[in-house]
Amino acid sequence: MSISINNLKVEFSAKCLFDNISYIINPKDKIALVGKNGAGKSTMLKIIAGLQNPTSGNVAMPRDTTVGYLPQHITVSDTSTVIDEVRSAFSHVDEMKARLEELNHQLAIRTDYESDSYQELIDAMTSLNDRLAMEQSDNFEAEMEKTLIGLGFLRSDFNRPTSEFSGGWRMRIELAKILLRRPDVLLLDEPTNHLDIESIQWLENFLITKANAVVLVSHDRAFIDNVTNRTIEISLGKIYDYSVNYSKYVLLRQERLEQQMRAYQNQQKMIQETEDFIERFRYKATKSVQVQSRIKQLAKIERIEVDEVDTSHLNLKFPPAPRSGDYPVIADNVGKAYGDHQVFDHATFTIKRGEKVAFVGKNGEGKSTLVKCIMGEIPFTGNLKIGHNVKIGYFAQNQATLLDEDVTVFDTIDRVAVGDIRTKIRDILGAFMFGGEASDKKVKVLSGGERTRLAMIRLLLEPVNLLILDEPTNHLDMKTKDILKQAIKEFNGTVIVVSHDREFLDGLVEKVYEFGGGEVKECLGGIYEFLEKKKLASLSELERNTIRPVNAGKETAGSSDNKVSASIKGETKQTAATSEQRHTQRKLSYAEQREHDKLVRKARKKVEESEAEIARLEKEIADIESIIAAGNPPADIYDRHAATTKQLENAMSLWELASMEFDEISEQ
Repeated sequence: MSISINNLKVEFSAKCLFDNISYIINPKDKIALVGKNGAGKSTMLKIIAGLQNPTSGNVAMPRDTTVGYLPQHITVSDTSTVIDEVRSAFSHVDEMKARLEELNHQLAIRTDYESDSYQELIDAMTSLNDRLAMEQSDNFEAEMEKTLIGLGFLRSDFNRPTSEFSGGWRMRIELAKILLRRPDVLLLDEPTNHLDIESIQWLENFLITKANAVVLVSHDRAFIDNVTNRTIEISLGKIYDYSVNYSKYVLLRQERLEQQMRAYQNQQKMIQETEDFIERFRYKATKSVQVQSRIKQLAKIERIEVDEVDTSHLNLKFPPAPRSGDYPVIADNVGKAYGDHQVFDHATFTIKRGEKVAFVGKNGEGKSTLVKCIMGEIPFTGNLKIGHNVKIGYFAQNQATLLDEDVTVFDTIDRVAVGDIRTKIRDILGAFMFGGEASDKKVKVLSGGERTRLAMIRLLLEPVNLLILDEPTNHLDMKTKDILKQAIKEFNGTVIVVSHDREFLDGLVEKVYEFGGGEVKECLGGIYEFLEKKKLASLSELERNTIRPVNAGKETAGSSDNKVSASIKGETKQTAATSEQRHTQRKLSYAEQREHDKLVRKARKKVEESEAEIARLEKEIADIESIIAAGNPPADIYDRHAATTKQLENAMSLWELASMEFDEISEQ
């Protein structure tokens, strides 16, 4: 089901945001929508989602196309539990049933069996039947559980009221609902802002392996690089469509801009020469014909516009860091608990002067809590020593609330800037998206994201020697993140960064502290060295050692058949052995033991049957791929491949459900 954007035009206050834009979203496209802040990326998503009307043009999509849209900000008023709220994602099944009844009725009363419209009716009914069969399969409870856990929830969270969760976690609930609906096209506006590294990597894998068409806006370069295969840039009201991921697009864009600049310069030279000719011979009667010809020629020229490019090459630097002691932070058996909940304990580490380190791990495992301990904001157990002459510069999201609301953006920075940096205030503000008139706005009218960026600029100008940055990149675009990253790299003090942005951390930190399971573990090396040492495609296994997700990588189902089968069988044997040990440790009556053994055998049989079905489907996919590789495949081969791959996904979900049931019974 392709979606066609036709001659889209959007005007705001005499400004043309889009100027007759047209393109097509194909069924399996993974599109990154990029452009400067204010270029219209979020507006484009809203128009495709049907939430905003263009000035002219339209979005055409087949009638039964489903769209899932996640905005940057949501307002939720649900009062149910987490699991019940997510279960509401399947409420559309009733609508599908009603639609199916309508199609059945139409088929019953029509007699134009040979017409194209009758065939289209049959196709629509077949598609709806297939989708309904998938939605009503027995594995949707397992899918809900996998999705929630993948997005960072614990099983103990499932029956908690949604009202107990923060806005970021409510956003995850909404994302889970959208993903579970498996829409034909997913529209995601900054989906990683409220996710940690583990959840981002899980989402990457989901979008790569299970999603249909995806159009996403994100400032997380690693995320869009891994997920997308097409990049659409919005610039000066036009679009530039590249059939590559973001990193390759950056190179191609640079080539385009260079060509564009050469064409612009050549045209400007020609225009100048023409104008000079007209001016020189304007009053000479013998040249009047040539002059009039040149004037007409000049009027017909379509002027080349040069895309918006920031050529300031701002090199932002922190003020020199005052010298501190050799060890700015020394932690010895530090722990923090809230009531009966031990967030972490026995944290012991030393951060040396000049080191740049990252705190990573799932949300709620204590990263920000330990930062607050270092800042002296909350009590803790153990010993935590801050070194001699340490001056801390602290950035957290709530720093934005401490700004004076009655002064302008420019004055907020002017008050803290000293020395030569005062001559560059407007350049710095421009780099952080406060260029032009925006620098004269009062703080009180700024959005939350704008206040956060302003608080970041203030921190950049303070003379400190220990920088602590808690999620500093959430509201920064890619160029601004690059400027900030370079400034931190050149900073000669000590840095602690709490972040889920792998691209930002890459090449910036030389040590990683992993938070999880109540512990804080030190890992030498950068963020990708850390992930490599863990040998994980997803950090979700840092917290739990349960069933390893099948086919978690980017391989196709057909290419990973042996690996999948081996991992399933190996895990089943291990689980069975563990359950038998537990079983022998319990003293059961003879009748109880017989009944228990019967349940275990039944559960094991379901697991084995699931394994056999997976092996069968893997072989079928391999056979289909062999036919495709041989050349000249039959017309329906790709549909067969897609259908069988979907069956394999369902079979894997059923296997996981059966394995969980087997574990639960074995542990009884």
